[in-house]
Amino acid sequence: MLLKLNLESETPIYLQLRNSIIEGIASGQLKEGEALPSVRMMASDLGVNMHTVNKAYQLLKQAGFILIHRQKGVVVNPDGMPGLDDEYKESLNSGLRPFISEAICRGMGESEFLKMCQTIFKDIKQ
Repeated sequence: MLLKLNLESETPIYLQLRNSIIEGIASGQLKEGEALPSVRMMASDLGVNMHTVNKAYQLLKQAGFILIHRQKGVVVNPDGMPGLDDEYKESLNSGLRPFISEAICRGMGESEFLKMCQTIFKDIKQ
C-alpha cells in the first residue's frame, strides 16, 4: 500500500498517516489481520520521526482499526472494524460542517458537493 503524505500540508503528518491507513482499509488494500510495518520500520520508510508513527498507530488502536501485539506486531484488526455508532455519527457531523460551510461560502451548490462526495466514496470503494 502506498501511503500518501504531504510534508508541506497544514495537516499534521500523524493525522495524514492515520487517514491513509484508514483509507487503505476502506479501499481493501489493507485486509483484516494484515500486518503493518513496525513503528521503527514505518518511520524509516517514510523518513519521519518514530513518535509520529507511534502517535498515528495509537490513534488507530484507540479507534479499533488496529491491534498492537508484543509478539505479532501491528495488525489490522482481525475482529472487524469499529461500528457505526451515534458517537461516530456526531463526530462525522461536526467534522463535515466546516467543509460544507466553506463550500457554500465559495459558491458550491448542494448537487455539486454531493456529486464530489459520491465520486470520492466510489473511488475509495473501488
